[in-house]
Amino acid sequence: MISAIALDLGTTSIKAGLLSDGGTLGGVVVRAAPDVTADGGRYESDALAYAEAADAVLAECMAQTVARPPLGLCSQRSSFLIWERATGQPVTPLISWQDDRGAESCAMLCDEEAVIRELTGLPLAAYYLAPKLRVLLNENPSWRERLAGGAWLLGTLDTFLIWRWTGGRRHLTDASMAARTLLMDIRSQQWSPLLCELFDVPRQILPEIRPSAGWALQLMNGLTLQASVSDQSAALIASIATDQPEALVNLGTGGFVIRYLPHGRSAPDGYLQTLVWQDKAGQAHFAAEGTLNSIAAALAPYAVDTCRAEDLACDDIFCLAEPSGLGAPYFRGDLGLSFSAPVEHLPPQRVAALLLEGIIFRVARILEDLHREFGIERVYLSGGLSALPCLQQGIARCAPFAATYRLTQPDASLTGAARLAAGMPLGGGSRSAEKVDTGRPAPQLPEKYARWKVWLDGRLRA
Repeated sequence: MISAIALDLGTTSIKAGLLSDGGTLGGVVVRAAPDVTADGGRYESDALAYAEAADAVLAECMAQTVARPPLGLCSQRSSFLIWERATGQPVTPLISWQDDRGAESCAMLCDEEAVIRELTGLPLAAYYLAPKLRVLLNENPSWRERLAGGAWLLGTLDTFLIWRWTGGRRHLTDASMAARTLLMDIRSQQWSPLLCELFDVPRQILPEIRPSAGWALQLMNGLTLQASVSDQSAALIASIATDQPEALVNLGTGGFVIRYLPHGRSAPDGYLQTLVWQDKAGQAHFAAEGTLNSIAAALAPYAVDTCRAEDLACDDIFCLAEPSGLGAPYFRGDLGLSFSAPVEHLPPQRVAALLLEGIIFRVARILEDLHREFGIERVYLSGGLSALPCLQQGIARCAPFAATYRLTQPDASLTGAARLAAGMPLGGGSRSAEKVDTGRPAPQLPEKYARWKVWLDGRLRA
């Protein structure tokens, strides 16, 4: 029997799958998402083509069963568009989370960053919707009137698809998606009048915020939308338990290290306080999150899959491996991809090993911080880069306070969204994972990690 169907609206691919009564995901359908074009810091794609591709993926997945199970939706965060209410035609392209046109807003509002962080748990960064929307409305003053009057609508990708699936009747999002706009107060889980004022966004143009589960929303395709959540939240829901001393390390295009917050606790200074999801009773579940920026781009020129753990810590050159600057907890755009000594004379394989060390050490330091604050006994690795044995073993060797595992379950975001829709138990109870073998004892890497921390602290103070 099929318990749920899930749809994952990713940046590079769109996926759908069926969840069995036993909690196994199958029948996965995958289609490439429309290409995102990059032009001078603007990252855009065809919103209508994306919606049509998502409809096709969902229909192909639905064709595998005569049942009409509840639907769980998960979506890339912070990508958004504006469209016409009357026709459903997009006014703007789908503006990607990668787009940095909001940098101007961040510069203008830098004096308000403490207030913004207090209300949202997030830094003031161009990554999010509000800074980009502020620029759009300032560049196009007539748009504000059309939005405020209801002729045009604004929403993230989930909101646009839900609006289409309900024949234009519902303008909705969930708390986890709203939390990544810089416009929602994460404590009340409602749009903040103060944040709307700071970003000069009319509050009435924003969609209704709902909990992440318990929707029971009838769609025109015959399905019932039962849950909607951000893709990262869905992956976390599938991977670790809310009440256990566990952390998830996801290494893909970028990277994040995340641990659920114990009740009543806040994220340490510099770390993101992430609203993971809100249950149907209105209870919000939070996590502390550290981030690594653009690590896949740093590794792309190199054959990193041939690196071995034995290639690490062979010299005293240190590395930062984030081309777009250090993520949380540092948020230092001026400290991007760099080395402590010239590397032009080194063979590519050696440079690749240094980049991998930079990723390993950043992950290990985040884990150290979260372990010191909240305790961590188990670390689970996920994402495409986590398949690299060199990264697996390096993280396990530098974070000896916790057992390190690699999740072997595919499509964690799909699984999390489906389990949320089906009302199944969440967390790590059904996960599939294998323990990382650290190999024979090798003190060189932990010793170099200790020296790297001293070097990094010097760079941060400079």
